[in-house]
Amino acid sequence: MSLLNDILEFNKTFTEQREYEKYQTSKFPDKKMAILSCMDTRLVELLPHAMNLRNGDVKIIKSAGALVTHPFGSIMRSILVAVYELNADEVCVIGHHDCGMSKISSKSMLEKIKARGILEERIETIKYSGVDFDQWFKSFDSVEASVKDSVDVIKHHPLFPENVPVHGLVIDPKTGKLDLIVNGYNN
Repeated sequence: MSLLNDILEFNKTFTEQREYEKYQTSKFPDKKMAILSCMDTRLVELLPHAMNLRNGDVKIIKSAGALVTHPFGSIMRSILVAVYELNADEVCVIGHHDCGMSKISSKSMLEKIKARGILEERIETIKYSGVDFDQWFKSFDSVEASVKDSVDVIKHHPLFPENVPVHGLVIDPKTGKLDLIVNGYNN
């Protein structure tokens, strides 16, 4: 049986038994915070538990490395929607130790892309259209510096309100320990 079939079979039972009821909440975050975190699998349950969060408390936005790579990309748009439409009064960027984004390179990514059957012609078309793969597959050496950079992009965005604090933290994916990198109340 395929993974998709497993999911759909489970979902049928989940809905028939009304398991969803314990997760019902509004679309507005109770704690009025938006969190940008990495998509790392170790953080799916660990991060909310380490922060004492439950379903409905916050808006969680996920991206590889918890990076805001473009000030007018989908991550920043999601943060602005959380603030202006969904009543988030604070933003928190949370990176983590041992992040896979600290180990990738555009060269390695492009090799893997080609190995999966994507033709060089497509890659060249994308380059020709102005995509800088080194920037798009941006890596980092220091998770702390990366978190500071993402906080800076958010805080200095021309559409971001000055009175909304932007915090930066790093979580240990083994223990859940949070280290404060940027206290948004002080900026």
